[in-house]
Amino acid sequence: MSLGIVLVMVVLTGVTGSPSVTRRPETETTAHPNSVPETVEEPETFGQQDVLVDEEAEEDVMATGELNPNHYPAQRAAKVVQHYLNTRHGSPYRLFGLHSVLRGNAEDVADSGRKYQLEISVQEIIGNTTEKCSAEVLFPRGERQGAPQVQASCGDLLKNDTKAQEEALHNQYKTNQTLLSAQNLPDSYGHIDPDMKPFWHLGQVASSFVMLRESTENTLFNMAQVANITQLATENDQLKFDCHILLHEMVSQEIIHWKLLFTWSPAGGVTVLQMEQLPHRCEKPPNTNN
Repeated sequence: MSLGIVLVMVVLTGVTGSPSVTRRPETETTAHPNSVPETVEEPETFGQQDVLVDEEAEEDVMATGELNPNHYPAQRAAKVVQHYLNTRHGSPYRLFGLHSVLRGNAEDVADSGRKYQLEISVQEIIGNTTEKCSAEVLFPRGERQGAPQVQASCGDLLKNDTKAQEEALHNQYKTNQTLLSAQNLPDSYGHIDPDMKPFWHLGQVASSFVMLRESTENTLFNMAQVANITQLATENDQLKFDCHILLHEMVSQEIIHWKLLFTWSPAGGVTVLQMEQLPHRCEKPPNTNN
């Protein structure tokens, strides 16, 4: 992926709880065509192309002060806000994405790391509503290095009431005698059965816990596919799922496999209990446009 002017989707802060994380040795890296970055093509002013590349390369290294909203430093920080919002407020009927970065500023904070002040536009994808958000993202460094720390204020972003839909879905699958099992959301043609879309959304919300935890100033994650999701039996009010997801790391062009164990209920939201990074697979992943 060239250093072009890139527009990505949404982001915000912090994961609650401490799911166990396991990583297995990596094997072969396979590029994945599934999740295509939303890019703004560079104008065909070839005389300026090298200058644009040089300027963005310099900003990528020295992301301090006022930032170009379309360049990597601001976009990567804003994407973290998207994952943060999903971990806090995501559900089968509420999913957040980055619409655009309006303004960004970065500064070094002593030995703590680099702090980004952002004004962004966030879209609630399912309800198709967009709101402006103010956010602060701190990428820790040194001994304190870990998941980004996020604070965000988004006005009326949560105004859509999804309670009735969530309770209906929860009751349906809580009382079903047959436990849910689904694969390839979306399939190789980009199709998702309408009945399975809530579980595609749940997979995306759960994946945001991984993407938030793994994000740095040098990464840019997208959800590519729910390879499979299986409902597990529980004795409490939570629906419990074992899930295999594919993440697209757009900078390295790697497809990264993770196995997640998570629960969901309308009252408790999504809670990720376990995360396990799986080896890269050798088979070619599905070619979808979603």
